Amino acid sequence: MTAYWSVTIFLAFSIALSGIGQLMRYGGNVDLVTDIGFPLYVTNILGAWKLLGVIAIVMPGFPRLKEWAYSGLFFLMTGAALSHAFANDYGDYGFHIILPLFYAALGIASWALRPKSRRL
Repeated sequence: MTAYWSVTIFLAFSIALSGIGQLMRYGGNVDLVTDIGFPLYVTNILGAWKLLGVIAIVMPGFPRLKEWAYSGLFFLMTGAALSHAFANDYGDYGFHIILPLFYAALGIASWALRPKSRRL
């Protein structure tokens, strides 16, 4: 249970900060999206989805919603990595690919470690 909460809190905190940054268009979030050819309004969609996903994963109950949230975060993160790869926007040392894949792996770990009370 400690491993689950450690991974899940780190994942939730990281994704929530990312979502807030996208909604506020803070820092490099504008460039991350526009450099790969996406319109700027995508930051509103992605930021909102991230925050809703974090809320679903952290709150008690609603195991079916949690399943959807985990899969949504996985598709969001792997989609980000692939979008940057296809646009040849790897970032320094592949950061734009590695970070979203790291978050996808954290999501898988959180999902796999979740206690029985959070499963379908």
